[in-house]
Amino acid sequence: MYVLGVGMSRFGGPPQTLAQKMITSGRAALADAGLGYDRVESLYLGSALMPPTFGVDVVKDFGLTGIPVVRIENASATGAAAFFEAVHAVAGGRVEVSMALGFDDPKAVGVGFNNRSAESRGLLGAVGPMTFFSMWAVRRMAERGTTIETLAKIAAKNWNNARHNPFAERQAPEPVTVEQVLASRMLAYPHTARMAAPQGGGAAAAIVVSGDVVRSLGVSDAVRVVAAQAVSERYDPGHLFKGAIVGPPEMARRGAHAAYEEAGIGPDELNVIAFHDAYAIEELLYYEEIGLCGPGEGDRLVHDGTTELTGKHPVSTDGGFIGRGHPAGPTGLAQIWELTEQLRGRAGGRQVADPRHGLAHIIGAGSVCYTHILEAAR
Repeated sequence: MYVLGVGMSRFGGPPQTLAQKMITSGRAALADAGLGYDRVESLYLGSALMPPTFGVDVVKDFGLTGIPVVRIENASATGAAAFFEAVHAVAGGRVEVSMALGFDDPKAVGVGFNNRSAESRGLLGAVGPMTFFSMWAVRRMAERGTTIETLAKIAAKNWNNARHNPFAERQAPEPVTVEQVLASRMLAYPHTARMAAPQGGGAAAAIVVSGDVVRSLGVSDAVRVVAAQAVSERYDPGHLFKGAIVGPPEMARRGAHAAYEEAGIGPDELNVIAFHDAYAIEELLYYEEIGLCGPGEGDRLVHDGTTELTGKHPVSTDGGFIGRGHPAGPTGLAQIWELTEQLRGRAGGRQVADPRHGLAHIIGAGSVCYTHILEAAR
């Protein structure tokens, strides 16, 4: 399976309707692939927030070709889940060309964390995402000696990577410093506003094709999908049965290592990495969960530059959730867009040196984990 085309709208501004963002990203992906919509044989729509028929209504503007259109929802992992289904539709031989399109606009629909009924929220009614990640960070600081400056350094890196991403929601005119991150409004200690993801609307898309299609078109830069894994949580002593925002660490580890086994590589061979980093603490902990380093060693990667654009394992090269934004539905596909751009050498000012393998690892509340590994054509 190959990614033949990718497309995005800018997350957040400039002002566009969500439908316009969807059409923009979908057409960009088709143009990148060099295919018309008439070649698409299945379409997977990823939305965590929009009304049930919204996406189906919008994509009629691509054409009425009679293909199956399936809506998918899996919280933050929604876009990755749509991509996963497109990959497996092609891998299983049902189709040769499939499209994944993720979209959402939290501000347009007014969907908030506590809009669910008290009965459905359970423990989540008392422990929302901001609170959860605050407690996670404070525990890490107590157990491992992590400092607020370390978290600020992660956030500053992602803000500055986003400056080179034309589709990022946050595009600071000047480099962002650790001091500026620390000086921003406190949300929930230790996270300041610049350590947390914005949630403007957006859309992203990918075209997945078979090897036969790549060969028939004579394409030389299609990016190969070498692993596509999905897991959900298992019981792990001490984790919350209901309401774990990102699930137990065991799930994150298991999802990553299943992908390594499928791809036949290890974490040491990853050249560009995308995580769920809605808050800075997440990126730090996922360094360890996916095996970039041992337990308690993530702080060292931050301070020795390992995860910078010029480091051995660049992370959140497009700005991640913190810089690029996190509308929910398209976020997982934005990760695929970034990995594809990097592996093709088209990432401009944020391009890493000669990447071979890219990892997209994302968690969805509930809890689920999707992990994809892409490989450059060379």
